Amino acid sequence: MDYAQQQRDPTKHLVGLTVVALFHVLLIYAMITGLARKAIDVIKKPIETKLVEEIKPPPPPDAPPPPPPKMQQPPPPFIPPPEVNIAVTAPAESTITTVTKTAPPQVAAIAPAPAHVPVRVGPVIDAAHNCPKPEYPPAARRAEETGTTTIRFLVDATGHATKSEVVKTSGFRRLDEAARVGLGQCQFKPGTVDGKVEADPVWVSIQYVWKLE
Repeated sequence: MDYAQQQRDPTKHLVGLTVVALFHVLLIYAMITGLARKAIDVIKKPIETKLVEEIKPPPPPDAPPPPPPKMQQPPPPFIPPPEVNIAVTAPAESTITTVTKTAPPQVAAIAPAPAHVPVRVGPVIDAAHNCPKPEYPPAARRAEETGTTTIRFLVDATGHATKSEVVKTSGFRRLDEAARVGLGQCQFKPGTVDGKVEADPVWVSIQYVWKLE
């Protein structure tokens, strides 16, 4: 659409006429009601202006002053001690008395009695009774067997050997057995404790030497 066609558009002319008409109507109404005069009076009044001071923020609080330096107290002055003269007087003569101390009587220490040790005597062959030598075995004599046999006997309170055993052999069985049998027939004196016959049987050892005569 060109400019000439726009100018010939009746709608736009109608809008403009309507606006102009409304303006005139408002102007006439204002003149009738006195609104225009009131507007003029308001305009004529002087305009009051107020200066608003700027509120400044309060200044920051001042930093506290530093503490005063500590003053060291000077040392007290040296005051020499006063001189004091002490008068020394000689002590009065005194009488010295000699005191003789008497030693308490000594009590003789009593030694404890020694513990009693019983005297024990073992059984032995009674020489008052006949105790023949063990018989030399003929075979051992022919073989010229010799040596020492140690035998142990258990002797009771009556002096009899109730048990016997070979403790150390002579090296020949025939000699050991002949010594055990022969000496076992002998009469013994029973063992004693403090001179009294011991009631329990006591072991006694006897050595018999075999040698060719």
